Amino acid sequence: SDLPSPFAYLLTIHLKEGRNLVIRDRCGTSDPYVKFKLNGKTLYKSKVVYKNLNPVWDETVVLPVQTLDQKLWIKVYDRDLTSSDFMGSAFVALAELELNRTTEQVLKLEDPNSLEDDMGVIVLNLRIAAGFLLSCLILLNERWERWALFTLGHLAVSFKCTIFLHLFIASKTSLNLGHVRVFMRSVRLFDSLRKNQLWNGLVTITLLEGKNIPGGGLAEVFILLKLGDQRYKSKTLCKSANPQWREQFDFHYFSDRKDMLDIEVWRKDNKKHEELLGTCQVDISALPTKQTNCLELPLEKHPGSLLMLIAVAPCTGVSISDLCVCPLGDPSERRQISQRYSIKNSFRDIKDVGFLQVKVLKAVDLLAADFAGKSDPFCVLELGNDSLQTHTVYKNLNPEWNKVFTFPIKDIHDVLEVTVFDEDGDKPPDFLGKVAIPLLSIRNGKQSCYTLKNKDLERASKGVIYLELDVLFNPVKASIRTFRPREKRFTEENRKFSKKILSRNVDRVKKITMAIWNTIQFLRSCFLWESTVKSVIAFVVFVVTVWSVELYMVPLALLVLFAYNFSLVTTGKVNNTQDAQASKVAELMGLDEDEDEDDKESEKKGLIDRIHMVQEIIIAVQSILEEIASFGERIKNTFNWTVPFLSVLACLVLAAATVVLYFIPLRYIVLIWGINKFTKKLRNPYAIDNNELLDFLSRVPSDVQ
Repeated sequence: SDLPSPFAYLLTIHLKEGRNLVIRDRCGTSDPYVKFKLNGKTLYKSKVVYKNLNPVWDETVVLPVQTLDQKLWIKVYDRDLTSSDFMGSAFVALAELELNRTTEQVLKLEDPNSLEDDMGVIVLNLRIAAGFLLSCLILLNERWERWALFTLGHLAVSFKCTIFLHLFIASKTSLNLGHVRVFMRSVRLFDSLRKNQLWNGLVTITLLEGKNIPGGGLAEVFILLKLGDQRYKSKTLCKSANPQWREQFDFHYFSDRKDMLDIEVWRKDNKKHEELLGTCQVDISALPTKQTNCLELPLEKHPGSLLMLIAVAPCTGVSISDLCVCPLGDPSERRQISQRYSIKNSFRDIKDVGFLQVKVLKAVDLLAADFAGKSDPFCVLELGNDSLQTHTVYKNLNPEWNKVFTFPIKDIHDVLEVTVFDEDGDKPPDFLGKVAIPLLSIRNGKQSCYTLKNKDLERASKGVIYLELDVLFNPVKASIRTFRPREKRFTEENRKFSKKILSRNVDRVKKITMAIWNTIQFLRSCFLWESTVKSVIAFVVFVVTVWSVELYMVPLALLVLFAYNFSLVTTGKVNNTQDAQASKVAELMGLDEDEDEDDKESEKKGLIDRIHMVQEIIIAVQSILEEIASFGERIKNTFNWTVPFLSVLACLVLAAATVVLYFIPLRYIVLIWGINKFTKKLRNPYAIDNNELLDFLSRVPSDVQ
């Protein structure tokens, strides 16, 4: 009778399964997941069950409820890459539930906008009970404050549970009950997020070749690989019934999900029409771990097969935790991690290059995305294909997350991208800002404030974010990885035509072309004796060089060029030219917003429709120009010491080449190279060819990057 009113309740939901759900995918199935809502807010989101119309979730969640005069909405969606398709909804009136009793609910899904009569059912257990912890929080505002604080503090110490500790601290700082409820909801959602995000394995797939692919000799062929919501697309090969891909893909593996690897063979004709040629599946959980499995997979309902290698290996180093238990904060654990990446362990587990720890502390003065002048911000951290997410802080422009994320580093030249979004219910989240941080630029243990930028990182957005970063890596492993192909990114949307990007790429190529043209003109002027002094000097240099040059002097001359540019960098003489180049690129990238508006208006007027027939050609030209410009800029930036690690690595390689060419005759070097090339296929039939020089240059940033 002394309890305050209204009383707080705890609603326990056991989501069991769905039956006979509707089809939303082209392949005759769906990828369903469930959202639970109260008062229009999403309180819980289930995992996605792929390719199943009778999914079994078997998930339990406990939600705090203040009053029983509301409805619990259950909404089912089909997971897609870009959006989610609605599959029906149902609701339960909480007032109709009996207190402290578990009842099974079989809820028929409905959609008033759909013509489908039977959309299936959702089966779940519900239990409503008095909420002890929430009662403690309510009592904080009443005369029972000392007793509630003592109880929460005792629970925090006895059970070592962070939620009790946070509630205790929040109570001591006199937060009102509404803030504490929001905090509890955030913590609960974050615990669910943490469980669904952390992968514990890595699936490495080497796509080798196809055999007797139906229709492959008549059109170009490519492969789509799907594991859960991760997708890769292979390169498109020329017309052949036995195409050779020789590509490698890495998937995250969640041992508790039991996902199937779906493989689809597609062909594309000259009219850009795509047709599915065949499919096959692999049960990853049935494969033995820590070994490479060679599989020849027959296509279902079609002739032909695919040959591939699949290896499943455990993965460590991925974690999400509170600030008080960060991995590198423990001296013994820090020593253990540092020992793992010491020089003496350079040739043990070559793929494990390093370890990254990110403390996401807070953001300040974010953009208001809601009509009420607030936002519901959360952060997404991406390192290559690895992605982790914070919980959402509701109704706050100055959120504090105070979470620690750790990633295994597979390539030291990757860039950490931290993006802040606003949660928007069932709609896709709104973009608030982004920051990109190269791993090699990180200063360990220093809390830094980063200005958020727009999606293209061209202009500053509103707000700043506070991060503290630590990176530990093995330089030998990082160097070896530099000369191997970069990790392929998950399938993304096709690139679109942009007048701004095309203009920028044309200008970049023009700049490189002019540099080459000026060099040719200089040599031509020497041959034509336009300047007697210049021609005499050039002639003497030519004769002396040709007479005395040795092959080892070529890398030696490049080393001299590196040394010269290094002296310019250390004396600060090169900064002005780099700043000028950066400003030029900024001018090309940062076209006025008015021009962006003009682009949008022109699109509205039908510009895209008018060039639809040649759009793919324009996009190809745009991409080729970008590749040419980036290639030239990367060579220049290598010599300019833009990334010191890469320039030092290039100097070491050139020094080694100088020594080798000085002591070993060229014929022996060519002989060794030829023997290696001819026997590589015999020594390793499944080896993937790569160009070490191009792989190295792919790590050097272009001027735009």
